[in-house]
Amino acid sequence: MSVNELYAKYTRVWIPDPDHVWRAAEIVRDYKEGEPVLHLTLEDETPLEYSVGPKSNSLPFLRNPDILVGENDLTALSYLHEPAVLHNLKVRFLEPNHIYTYCGIVLVAINPYEQLHIYGEEVIRAYSGQNMGDMDPHIFAVAEEAYKQMARDERNQSIIVSGESGAGKTVSAKYAMRFFATVGGSTSDTNVEEKVLASSPIMEAIGNAKTTRNDNSSRFGKYIQIGFNRQYRIIGANMRTYLLEKSRVVFQAEDERNYHIFYQLCASASLPEYKDLCLTSAEDFTFTSMGENIFIEGVNDAADLEKTREAFTLLGIKEGNQSSIFKVIASILHLGNIEICSQRDGESCHILKDDLHLKHFCTLLGVELKQMEHWLCHRKLITATETYVKNMSTKQAENARDALAKHIYARMFDWIVEHINKALHTSSKQHSFIGVLDIYGFETFEVNSFEQFCINYANEKLQQQFNSHVFKLEQEEYMKEQIPWTLIDFYDNQPCIDLIEARLGVLDLLDEECRVPKGTDENWAQKLYKQHSVSAHFQKPRMSNVSFIIVHFADKVEYQSEGFLEKNRDTVYGEQINILKASEFQLVADLFHDKDDVPPPKSSRVNVRPAKTTPKAPNKEHKKTVGHQFRSSLHLLMETLNATTPHYVRCIKPNDLKEPFMFDSRRAVQQLRACGVLETIRISAAGYPSRWTYPDFFNRYRVLLKKSEMTSPDKKLVCRNLLETLIKDHDMFQFGKTKIFFRAGQVAYLEKLRADRFRTACIKIQKTVRGWLQRLRYRKVRKMAVTLQRYGRGYLARRHAEFLRQTRAALLCQKQYRMVRDRRVYLRVRRAVVTIQAFTRGMFTRRIYQEFMLHHKAMLIQKVVRGWIQRRRFRRARDAAITIQCLFRRVQARRRLKQLKVEARSAERLKSLNSGMENKIVQLQRKMDDKSKELRTQNDQLLQVNNKLQKQLEQVKSQQGEAGGGAQLSSLQEELDRLRQELQEATAQRKRTEEEHRNEKTGLQLRVEELEKENALLKSEKEEMNHRILQQTKSSGEDSGTVSLMETSLQAELDAERQRYQNLLKQMTTVEQRYDNLKEELSMSKFQPGHRRNPSNQSSLESDSNYTSISTSEVGDTEDSIQLVEEMGLEKAAMDIGVFMKLQKRVRELEQERRRLQVNLDKMEELARSRASESRSSTSEQETADLAYNNLKRQELESENKKLKKDLNELRKSISERASENDPSNELQDSYNLLLSQLRSANEELEGRKEEVLILRTQIVSAAHIQESKQPIQSSEAPEVSEDKEPVDSEEALKAYHGLCESKNTLQDWCPLDEDGELGLAYLGLKQVARSLLAAASSFSSSSSTIPAVTSLYCGWLLPMTLLCVTRMLLEAQLQTQSRQHGDELEALHTQIELLRDDIEKKQEILSFTASLSPEARVEYSVQQEITRLTNDNLDLKELVEKLEKNERKLKKQLRIYMKKVQELEAEAQTSRSRPAMSRQVTVQRKEKDFEGMLEYYKEDEALLFRTLITDIRPNTVSATVPCLPAYILFMCIRHADYVNDDQKVESLLTSTINAIKKVLKKNNEDFEMTSFWLANTSRLLHCLKQYSGDEAFMTQNTGKQNEHCLKNFDLAEYRQVLSDLSIQIYQQLIKVAEGIIQPMIVSAMLESESIPSLAGVKTMGYRNRSSSMDVDSGGPPTYTLQALIRQLGQFHGTMRDHGLDPEIVGQVVRQLFHCVNAVTLNNLLLRKDVCSWSNGMQLRYNTSQMEEWLRANNLSQSKAAETLEPIIQAAQLLQVKKKTTQDAEAICSLCTALSTQQIVKILNLYTPLNEFEERVSVSFIRSIQTRPQQRHDPPQLLMDTKHMFPVLFPYTPSALSLETLHIPASLGLDFLTRV
Repeated sequence: MSVNELYAKYTRVWIPDPDHVWRAAEIVRDYKEGEPVLHLTLEDETPLEYSVGPKSNSLPFLRNPDILVGENDLTALSYLHEPAVLHNLKVRFLEPNHIYTYCGIVLVAINPYEQLHIYGEEVIRAYSGQNMGDMDPHIFAVAEEAYKQMARDERNQSIIVSGESGAGKTVSAKYAMRFFATVGGSTSDTNVEEKVLASSPIMEAIGNAKTTRNDNSSRFGKYIQIGFNRQYRIIGANMRTYLLEKSRVVFQAEDERNYHIFYQLCASASLPEYKDLCLTSAEDFTFTSMGENIFIEGVNDAADLEKTREAFTLLGIKEGNQSSIFKVIASILHLGNIEICSQRDGESCHILKDDLHLKHFCTLLGVELKQMEHWLCHRKLITATETYVKNMSTKQAENARDALAKHIYARMFDWIVEHINKALHTSSKQHSFIGVLDIYGFETFEVNSFEQFCINYANEKLQQQFNSHVFKLEQEEYMKEQIPWTLIDFYDNQPCIDLIEARLGVLDLLDEECRVPKGTDENWAQKLYKQHSVSAHFQKPRMSNVSFIIVHFADKVEYQSEGFLEKNRDTVYGEQINILKASEFQLVADLFHDKDDVPPPKSSRVNVRPAKTTPKAPNKEHKKTVGHQFRSSLHLLMETLNATTPHYVRCIKPNDLKEPFMFDSRRAVQQLRACGVLETIRISAAGYPSRWTYPDFFNRYRVLLKKSEMTSPDKKLVCRNLLETLIKDHDMFQFGKTKIFFRAGQVAYLEKLRADRFRTACIKIQKTVRGWLQRLRYRKVRKMAVTLQRYGRGYLARRHAEFLRQTRAALLCQKQYRMVRDRRVYLRVRRAVVTIQAFTRGMFTRRIYQEFMLHHKAMLIQKVVRGWIQRRRFRRARDAAITIQCLFRRVQARRRLKQLKVEARSAERLKSLNSGMENKIVQLQRKMDDKSKELRTQNDQLLQVNNKLQKQLEQVKSQQGEAGGGAQLSSLQEELDRLRQELQEATAQRKRTEEEHRNEKTGLQLRVEELEKENALLKSEKEEMNHRILQQTKSSGEDSGTVSLMETSLQAELDAERQRYQNLLKQMTTVEQRYDNLKEELSMSKFQPGHRRNPSNQSSLESDSNYTSISTSEVGDTEDSIQLVEEMGLEKAAMDIGVFMKLQKRVRELEQERRRLQVNLDKMEELARSRASESRSSTSEQETADLAYNNLKRQELESENKKLKKDLNELRKSISERASENDPSNELQDSYNLLLSQLRSANEELEGRKEEVLILRTQIVSAAHIQESKQPIQSSEAPEVSEDKEPVDSEEALKAYHGLCESKNTLQDWCPLDEDGELGLAYLGLKQVARSLLAAASSFSSSSSTIPAVTSLYCGWLLPMTLLCVTRMLLEAQLQTQSRQHGDELEALHTQIELLRDDIEKKQEILSFTASLSPEARVEYSVQQEITRLTNDNLDLKELVEKLEKNERKLKKQLRIYMKKVQELEAEAQTSRSRPAMSRQVTVQRKEKDFEGMLEYYKEDEALLFRTLITDIRPNTVSATVPCLPAYILFMCIRHADYVNDDQKVESLLTSTINAIKKVLKKNNEDFEMTSFWLANTSRLLHCLKQYSGDEAFMTQNTGKQNEHCLKNFDLAEYRQVLSDLSIQIYQQLIKVAEGIIQPMIVSAMLESESIPSLAGVKTMGYRNRSSSMDVDSGGPPTYTLQALIRQLGQFHGTMRDHGLDPEIVGQVVRQLFHCVNAVTLNNLLLRKDVCSWSNGMQLRYNTSQMEEWLRANNLSQSKAAETLEPIIQAAQLLQVKKKTTQDAEAICSLCTALSTQQIVKILNLYTPLNEFEERVSVSFIRSIQTRPQQRHDPPQLLMDTKHMFPVLFPYTPSALSLETLHIPASLGLDFLTRV
């Protein structure tokens, strides 16, 4: 293009400006070549005439189009020059706050002076694995590029970070190292990456200081090499330092500080651990107070010291060494405060003797005070012949002191760096490394000294390397594309470098002058003038003879020669060093020992001392100057950099005020010139800076083609033809193999042509649209006219139609009326006929129904009669059987009695009886003492009674004498006969009454049962209807909104809890993985959690059994204990104390019963005493006898209880002794038999005690009833009976006893108190007590003379009367009890009758209601009633069947226990066989269905089972079978182990299964199909363990057969928890594998693929990618389409569905994957400017709709996966909505609820217009979004967490598969499994 075309009207240009460097202007008049003036207008509308000409100014630089402003890469600009670069950086820095920008291969980083949230781990993950040009510029992108090239090219890399002080070099280097530490973290536990990061605070403390430009300026250069192994994991690091600014230790300029470590120690001086440093405030020390400002705003020096110490500890530096380091640093401060005083002569000096700082200095370093004091003021001169000690002046001494301080600090610095390198060193072989160079940038000050000279020298070397590398890349690009090119002329600074380092250069002359004894800075400057005055890069200042100027690549710098020689020499006197070498502290001595100072080995030769001492040669290290050392280290650095692939980061300081986001153009352009950015621009502009691939060029500029030209399939040819047509000068572009190269400005020209074409098209579209609108208006008017005409004609037509309609309606009315009249007649006749038929049919039906009812009632009568006959027959047979049993048992009892008598006479019996006789003797002795006391009291009483009886005897004799004894005896006999007759009559009357009540009760019970069934049925229906009504009312009345909120909150809490749990589980998985990696040779540790056994099943049957012989005995626990001992054997019984606990429990119960009876007895005694005064003498005597009997029984029970306790203790002792000894089998068997016999005897005794307690209870109750109801008997009417009447009383008592037994057998329902003949036994017990009293009285008669009469009286009269009274009282008590029970039952029957009457009334109402119904309805109602009754009967039968089944299961359970014992005995008998035959339960015959659903295998085949079913199985081998087949097989094996009650087998089976699954998953940790397969099987095994666990919560959905298959013996809840945790681990691994597969596809499919072809031509202008960012050999990274991503998701879904994974889990997996898609897509959108456009928003919305459609097509809408796409959907909408007004801002805030404000602002800042017709989002609009108040809680991070895991939930899903029907294919090779 010509100049006239470029500089036309409205063209925008850049003109120089002294304040802003460059200003924007616009041409207002077309410029013609040759005109001297260019007419411009500034941005503030100020006109300007800009002079143009060869002598004045050249034409101004052209501005780039607005669409290119803000580009990520400066080389993508159409016009490449300084103002364009400066303006682009300023716009990016101030408007969207982007601090990073690419400039070709250079990353330009501007210091924001503010903490930005763009360095988190989520940002690192977003940049990891991405190409450098794909994302926004970032330090992480450069680090990822270096890491990727190292892995791909296997070449070492370097990142060179440069810039002036305060530009942010250290922070950039720190973030680069953080990226490597995160991405390439170490594989071991050494935490090398943490140590690498920990070195930063240490180096900042000892190497950084505050300057006027930066508060944390690095005063040294460092190069850190991070080593990697072949897996590209960090294994170690190494650090090299360059040119520490030692002069800062002794001097700081104004407002600057010394190194941070000095101020950190002074700030912590008050702490106890730093007291021995003798430090105070930093203001008190000379070396820290020169800058007059010891504080930095916002910095806590004390806290920083703690961080430094933590870093020291992490790097392995011990506390002792840390203390020594601090002592050395503190000694430097004290050294600076040593005051050196001048002598009078001025040539010498001295130090005050009481100088405290010198003392502290020597103490801290452990050196001698006097020697140090001497050599600080003197120096030694060594000549060839003599050695002199010379005094130093004050100035010389101060310089020597300062040099010593600098030397000590430098050595300390080197020692710390050396130990850091030791801590970061590794013994592993380093495969490659990445170096990070943090070095000072180009510096120029008002006074520049030796340090600035070395810094600028290093920058000259780096700039040379940078220029050559940039040039090399440009030329390689041209050669690769095979385009013609010429050598590009770029700035070569080799002459400047030669001026400095060549022979006789600046450094060479400096070293030469330093070797001269009296060399000075002035002499050196004169030599420079003489030697280099002809050099173009060397100049002499006009006004100075001691300074010189060097023309560097960035600027001219004037250096002051003063101090060059001294700093280059870095002189330190050897005497002072020798004193420090002799320090008593090892670390201080080691600091100053040179590496070459190694003591020579001892030799056997004799050392011969020379006659004359020779001076010691000076150290070689001291002879090397600082310049020589720096040059050597710089050459070494350049060799390292040249051997690596460099990556450049140029840091820019935006302003000198350290204000955040303030841009000073003058300061920025100075740094751009100095850092080489503009040189890169110049090299790019000299060639072909703009580069387009053929597809991108075609898509962008195809609007300039004609339709005929676009039909060609060869896109390259089309592009070539288009360019040759548009651009006439063919030198402005070149065609490469894959790209088109353009000169500067050509792309802007093409953009202008494209905009013109769009403008023309827009005009044409507007013309067409306006014509269409006019035509549309005409058609609308015409249509309205036609409509009016149509409505008018329609009105006339409707009037005519109305007339025709009325005529037709009249005819229809006539027709309908006639039809209705005839139809009514017909219907009347038809209704009469139907009524006659209905009554006739009803009559015949009722006759049939009555006949049916007669037959039905006859059948019922027959059924009842036959049942009664059968029951009567059965009762007779049962009574006969009982009689036979009684006779047989009597025979057995007699035999047993004889046997016991024989045993009683044997000696062994006597021995057994004598056992324990000693205790009994003691007890009897006590009883004898008690009896003797009682006898004394009774003797007194008998004496009193004797006197009374004597008196009564005399009275009786006198009465006999008067009336005669015969008449009285006959009256007594008559009275006795009368009483007997009354007793018989009462007994007969009672029998008749009982029989009547029994019959009445039986009938009423039958009727009550029928009515109760009907009543229960009606109640159940009523309750069911009420329940339904309540449910409907509740469901309709609940507030759905409140419920949904509650459910949401509860679900959120549940998800949070699950998340915490799964995070902990994930951490546990990580720990296990690390453990496995460290110990690969060991197998996985076997998890053996315990399992709980169900309660003992040996006695569980008895509580639920229907057999009274087992469940009703009160001593059943003892019988169970005996049975348990028999079943378990002696070995286990010895250790099982359950038997003794049960015996002890039974004894305690008896003791409690005894106490209760004692209380009742006491109460009865009190009651008897209260009524004693009212009773007659006979009654008192009866009560006395009863109480005596009760006391005796109580004492006997107490003695028996003590005996039982004693026997129990002996039993425990004997069993424990037997258990502790290892006796032979026969002794164990004897002990075992003894144990059983003792337990049986204890059981029998307990039964006897129970019967005695019952007898005593009956007697007490009877006595209470007698006291209440019986009238007292007159003692005077009692007849006198002689001794010969006693047998008669005995026979009568026996008859009464048998009568009571018969009444018990016949009246069981009415005589509950007389069970087992308690009353008769009570009678015999009283008789026995009376006999014992008689025996005691007779034995007492031998000691008293008056006793025989009393005894004869008692035996002849009192005893028979007592027995008779007792018998009568017992019978009366029984009759009263029965009458009371009879009254209670009558009352209950009356109540039932009332209830039955109510039911009958209800049924009568039902019958009346039924009678009112029609015959059809009546039949239907009766059928419903019958169905209801049958349903109730069916339910009752089902309940009965369930009870029977439950009892059957209990019995089966007990049978299995016995069968297991049989198997154990068989196994012991067959131990000689190597492999026993498989045991079968043949002892009990079962049906085949009881054995189905289980698999049995040998113990030896267990390893083969796991290998076949888990380790070697592949999912495709079982694809054609039932899903989750391995899980079903494993559970069937577990069922069999549970069935045989083998706990070891269950534990081994489950533990081995879990471990085998873990091994398989570890081996196939990248296989999605295998992971999905085992997730499905593990979850199915977990569901089976729940479904068949026997818990009612899991059995609700089971079939009856499945409930029969439940586990019987083991509770596997702990294993269920382990399987649940394993399922969560497998789920997490499945998500990790799936995300790893789809993650490379997401960005390409969602953001880059062209799913809508029509949008391909409106893509935004991109910038060129770095060629090194892609693998050129492999054709670049693969591209994926949206369909490929959807196919991959479909493959995942199909795999999980084929494996039988639960749909709920499949939905959760899909939800997690959709979250990954959303997070990765949104993160890339937030980090890529090229995809933030309107067309990409439309493309993205289309892609998300396709994803949602896939969810709906696969029935996954309920999985909440669509909700996870909400952020990216809102981001797509944000790119498409209008973004101008305040209303638009409000709409955006209400629309983008799923996006944070930070993300919204970021997208708006990144929004790029498609063409010049669009506008960028204004800064004011973005500010309004930021300041708009919003009620939202935004997260602090910008990017989404791609590693976020939703809490997983495994819902319980029972299987409908029947285990017995499962088919195992033969291809699995499981022949060793046997179906059971």
